[in-house]
Amino acid sequence: MLALKAENISKQYRLGQVGTGTLSHDLNRFWHTIRGKEDPYLKIGETNDRTTKGSSEYVWSLRDINFEIEQGDAVGIIGRNGAGKSTLLKLLSKVTKPTTGQIYTNGRIASLLEVGTGFHPEMTGRENVYLNGAILGMTRKEISRKFDEIVAFSGVERYIDTPVKRYSSGMYVRLAFAVAAHLESEILIVDEVLAVGDADFQKKCLGKMNDVAKGEGRTILFVSHNMTAVKELCNKGILLNQGTLGYEGNMLDTIIEYQKNNSALTHYLDNGNPEESVGNENIKIKEFSVLPIKGGIIDIDSGIKVKLVFQNNLPNINLDTTFELRNYEELVIFHVGKLVTENQDSKTGVYTVEFDIPKGLLNSGNYYFKLIFGKNQTEVLFAIDNFVGFEVENVKVGSKLHTYPGIIRPDFDYKMQTP
Repeated sequence: MLALKAENISKQYRLGQVGTGTLSHDLNRFWHTIRGKEDPYLKIGETNDRTTKGSSEYVWSLRDINFEIEQGDAVGIIGRNGAGKSTLLKLLSKVTKPTTGQIYTNGRIASLLEVGTGFHPEMTGRENVYLNGAILGMTRKEISRKFDEIVAFSGVERYIDTPVKRYSSGMYVRLAFAVAAHLESEILIVDEVLAVGDADFQKKCLGKMNDVAKGEGRTILFVSHNMTAVKELCNKGILLNQGTLGYEGNMLDTIIEYQKNNSALTHYLDNGNPEESVGNENIKIKEFSVLPIKGGIIDIDSGIKVKLVFQNNLPNINLDTTFELRNYEELVIFHVGKLVTENQDSKTGVYTVEFDIPKGLLNSGNYYFKLIFGKNQTEVLFAIDNFVGFEVENVKVGSKLHTYPGIIRPDFDYKMQTP
């Protein structure tokens, strides 16, 4: 039995300031509509690629999306930042309407798209449970019947009669998730709720969503960058790529497809043309390489040398670089920063930053770097995600045997006593 169907749905947005210069566009659209002609602005929209500057003021956040979801399916929606995941959930939750296409749903929808959506800051937690429950479609009797269960799950019993403006973001999301998860809806839509909260709460959320999907036979749509979480919870997957449907299938195959298409450069060297170099008016990357310290390949015992060369165009600032390493399950392995200049004495010119990742630290697998350049440790000058990637091999070259679990693979200096 179908729970949800998307038929050729697309969503177009206009860039720039809202309300500026749109009257002529609205009149033009109206004139085309009454003559039975197609909206002229649907033809000029560009793909939503955040890394390039386009020529059109209209972009397609989603374009021609088609899929069907059966009742009881747990569906993980994955993709890079800007792929259209959150836009898709807003359309399915009926927060906004598609520009073209139709969405068909069978049953009541409960959605948790942003922390504290539907909460009033001046009202207490108790009052907001009733308010949020009503917004989600619960009757007062239904909320009262489940109130104790909702509060117990959220873990904020002590603060339930305190205005939520005094709550931390973790308390907000605990209470909001508890309300949404206890609504007897046929479809539960959750957007990255696990990004907020401690490890125990994340585990609790996954357990509850697992109960909802498998125990109660309800349908779940779950957006997350945490590949481990979606692999554990979901049986089906949807991969979005720059607003288009990149892949649809079982969850494991979808993750593999994401990893395959998300592979980064293995090294970067600019071609000498500043206009084509990666960066912006502040920073231009000239070289970024990840090489073995010992031997010809990167393996568990080789160690890794990381080298970054870049052009800085801002004098007299504290310049800093941050290196964030992730694996292909989107888990952050480390996030380390280095002040390149410390006394507001940066110069216009070329800087080099190098460091070594010691052997016996990273386990075999695939990894990629995100780079962030900052000013005075408060302002981002330039950032690029998924820039340079590399693979750590097992010590036995090319062998997949004896691949141990875990992110790190330390080589301890054991001291033993034997009889």
